[in-house]
Amino acid sequence: MPTVQAYAAPSAKAPLAPFSFERREPGPHDVLIDILYCGVCHSDIHSARGEWGPHGLYPMVPGHEIVGKVAQVGGSVTKYKVGDSVGVGCFVDSCRECGQCHAGEEQFCDRGMVGTYNAKDRHGAVTQGGYSTRITVDENYVLRIPESLPLDRAAPLLCAGITTYSPLRHFGVKKGDKVAVVGLGGLGHMGVKLAKKMGAEVTVLSTSPSKKDDALALGAHHFAATSDKATFKQLAGSFDFILDTVSAQHDYNAYLNLLKVDGTMVLVGMPEHPSPLSAAPLVMRRRKLAGSLIGGIRETQEMLDFCAEHNVTSDIEVIPIQKINEAYERMLKGDVRYRFVIDTASLRK
Repeated sequence: MPTVQAYAAPSAKAPLAPFSFERREPGPHDVLIDILYCGVCHSDIHSARGEWGPHGLYPMVPGHEIVGKVAQVGGSVTKYKVGDSVGVGCFVDSCRECGQCHAGEEQFCDRGMVGTYNAKDRHGAVTQGGYSTRITVDENYVLRIPESLPLDRAAPLLCAGITTYSPLRHFGVKKGDKVAVVGLGGLGHMGVKLAKKMGAEVTVLSTSPSKKDDALALGAHHFAATSDKATFKQLAGSFDFILDTVSAQHDYNAYLNLLKVDGTMVLVGMPEHPSPLSAAPLVMRRRKLAGSLIGGIRETQEMLDFCAEHNVTSDIEVIPIQKINEAYERMLKGDVRYRFVIDTASLRK
């Protein structure tokens, strides 16, 4: 069994530290991947620190924005060969039998998708993520990274990219639509890039006026500071679609009033505490409020191909694994433009 080097959270209260463990030997349909880069998602922090409930499986190796090269394939593998550039996203298996799985929506598997880390696979083993040197995954849950995408900048597409692409596609954002992106972090900056490439007129809504220059540099057509209450009056009824990426508690009602008649607001952030919601902004203008998770394997591959075609990648800061705890603290302060990516060569030194 391949022994890999990693960084793991020993417990919810302890910083991440060096850790080694064994990956399973590749079975007939498995792909063994040498991990080159792994993005750092805010959910890694929530999971490692036990902030999403008392169900953490420790020691926990986070990381679900994984890219690397195929090192070995099982005897029945048909989709990949040694040397291929591949990725692994937020899940590594599902039941494969329910209606959602058959529809290519494995993220909504009726029995629950198997997370890339902090989950148990079909054999009862704990899954461990991409803050490591290697990973073994069934070929049906591996993505192909197009040749034109730089691997380090492609890594965050496996979560931040698909989390924003999926609702834009599912709810039919099209050329000429007026789209607002709430929040300009790891998710928000991808939402701006993708919505623009779909032909939308994009406005960034942020509490931080200092982010205006960044928003425009990323391709947004407009910027508005929501810390100025006049913004909500000036932009009332302006947008066809709002992509809300904010994970902190905020007033959904105020943003719903920025939608046109029949407009849609989709939540992709999950605040720790629930927010009050009034029926009036929905009822009076026939607006819709929805949520979105990630995407299935089919849609994630579609997103990667779209990004390759339109030259869309994530803005990143590459770090060695030894700086991961510092990176977590910086993320909590918003001190990253816009995604940390671990160079796993640092684990091999």
